[in-house]
Amino acid sequence: MSGDWLSLAADGVFPVTVDGDGRALAAPPASGFPFAGTVQGEGKLCGIPSLFVRLAGCNLRCAWAGCPCDTVYAARGTATRVATLEVARRVARNLGNIRHVVITGGEPLLQPRGVERLCRLLGEMAPVHVTVESNATLFDEGVADAVDLMSLSPKLATSAPATDAGHHAARVDAGVIQRFISRAGERGRDFQLKFVFSAAEDAVEIRKILARLRGWRNEDVLLMPLGATTEALQRVALAAAGCAVREGWRYCDRLHVSLFGNRPGV
Repeated sequence: MSGDWLSLAADGVFPVTVDGDGRALAAPPASGFPFAGTVQGEGKLCGIPSLFVRLAGCNLRCAWAGCPCDTVYAARGTATRVATLEVARRVARNLGNIRHVVITGGEPLLQPRGVERLCRLLGEMAPVHVTVESNATLFDEGVADAVDLMSLSPKLATSAPATDAGHHAARVDAGVIQRFISRAGERGRDFQLKFVFSAAEDAVEIRKILARLRGWRNEDVLLMPLGATTEALQRVALAAAGCAVREGWRYCDRLHVSLFGNRPGV
């Protein structure tokens, strides 16, 4: 896809109150706030005021037992083609005091030229920090050089649907992960390795993945409990936190679920 356009998921740029021309939107933000912005709910920047851009399409088919992908609407739902410049303008018009922008999906690296251009445009319009959230199966040097934080979320065996062998074969690519880590080190960028934790045996697979990588520190490794509701998260949270303490990694909450529940646009 050309860098001039991006394919957006249903929630697109969120939570926002005005369009790219500064005109008020008819619908209020899904967050319930009367102003633009929310908090980053995951990772090293958990709790930081942020705006999000959600892209459509994904090359994986995650389906954890009892907990399907919580952004399946972005992975396989309706998409809208929007000019990259317009996306950047929507973000810039809604920033206010916010200085963090998160590009997520779906899988953003399916649209690398658009993502790279969006990062460059945002840098020209405002002094913002940009995170790109990826499943770490696709590498692009232009994107790696344009972002401030590359959030890499390799999918463990527990994410594989029983009927999709393609997902299982593609879900972890140590070569791609290493290229992002190495490029971050070369360019003075940051990265994180964020794993969805569902059971104690996940730690075994995580250790095997990390053993194939170099250039990471324990504080770059985050365990996030599986769950799309507060109740589901609580069932796994203590085990995830205990594993993080035992291994010397970091525990990663899903703050947006606790605050807003499991719904798009927050």
